[in-house]
Amino acid sequence: MVPDHDEAAAVRPLPLAWVGRHLEAGERVVGIEALHGGITAEMRRLTIGTRDGGTRDLVLRTFVDVEQAEDWLNGEAGALTLLTGTGVPTPGLVAVDPTAAQCEYPSLLMTHLAGRTVLDDEGLETRVPLLARQLVAIHALRPAERPREYVTLATVDTVVTPKGADVAAWAAAIDVIRGSVPPYEGRFQHRDFHPGNVLFDVPPAWPEGARITGVVDWVATSWGPAWGLRFAEAYEEAGGVPAAAASERLYWRVRDGLAFSEEVQLVSQPWREAGRTELTTQVVEQRLDAYVTALMDAPG
Repeated sequence: MVPDHDEAAAVRPLPLAWVGRHLEAGERVVGIEALHGGITAEMRRLTIGTRDGGTRDLVLRTFVDVEQAEDWLNGEAGALTLLTGTGVPTPGLVAVDPTAAQCEYPSLLMTHLAGRTVLDDEGLETRVPLLARQLVAIHALRPAERPREYVTLATVDTVVTPKGADVAAWAAAIDVIRGSVPPYEGRFQHRDFHPGNVLFDVPPAWPEGARITGVVDWVATSWGPAWGLRFAEAYEEAGGVPAAAASERLYWRVRDGLAFSEEVQLVSQPWREAGRTELTTQVVEQRLDAYVTALMDAPG
């Protein structure tokens, strides 16, 4: 997330009062910054003045006119609670108002994590193993109470084939998910694990010393299958275990790619806002087409 000093940072009286009720005695909000880069929620970093004259930061997530807000915030609050003490670097839950009973809109207040998202290609060879090891650690979690079961939203009728795509490859891919769901051994899932939801500390003079400082946006946490393609090699090297059968691996990878087809424009916009201006909707559609085609062409 990228801070921005503008009118979007303003917090209305009701949620501001709600935040105040969850601060320690003698604390108050002394600064507000809008964080850009998200898709569905408004994010603000709140600087809190402490009793000893110092400051600390919190993050306020607000869903404005989002139909699934209550479900998503309940899911994230539950995930942050389950993840406490696991070693996975996540924000700490401070408070949640999923039904907007006290705030103007459904909101969640959490601790702020140091670090920043890194979306450029430089240093990628260092960050990929870090991402793979982090994902393996997430998938290895076995909490006493499991999160909700994985539910797929993409269907053969909702897939959006990009313009100029390899029609035959896409038709074959759609046929893959038309079949029955293969059995799978469930894993603890972030369900939206990508570089935009991972924070890094990258020393300016030593990019090889990069480390992950946090994983954010846990609204879609669930229990379900794990998969990948180019990332799969790094995932396996980090100790991850993909599905055993090639047909099962293909099913989950194809389903993942086809699901993304429905939201290319929505997902690519925040990446452009974060500096990757070359990632136009057309470019991302072309890359998605290449990915789906590669899946259908890959042996095993």
